[in-house]
Amino acid sequence: MESIVLVQELEERTRLSPDRVVRLHGFVLDEPFELLIFRGFSSSTTHPTAFDPDTSVLPEGIRLDWAELLQGPLNASQEIVLAGPMQPDGLLSPSHWV
Repeated sequence: MESIVLVQELEERTRLSPDRVVRLHGFVLDEPFELLIFRGFSSSTTHPTAFDPDTSVLPEGIRLDWAELLQGPLNASQEIVLAGPMQPDGLLSPSHWV
């Protein structure tokens, strides 16, 4: 599945499940990449994100390697991983969102 389509589908899932956060990990060329998706919005923690919501948050050359589903909102001192790590498209399974 194309990464842009995957992110759009995961944004929609988090819009419908506001107590869940998706964390995607990968690489842009040789640099580590991390993307958080919460309540339908995506933001990279490692690379600049455009302010225009119609612009993809994924930079050129992205490779998404693994994903996690977290309890939201995030609490850095007590992070709760609900699913993963797994292949990013594995989070499209409805069983992870119950």
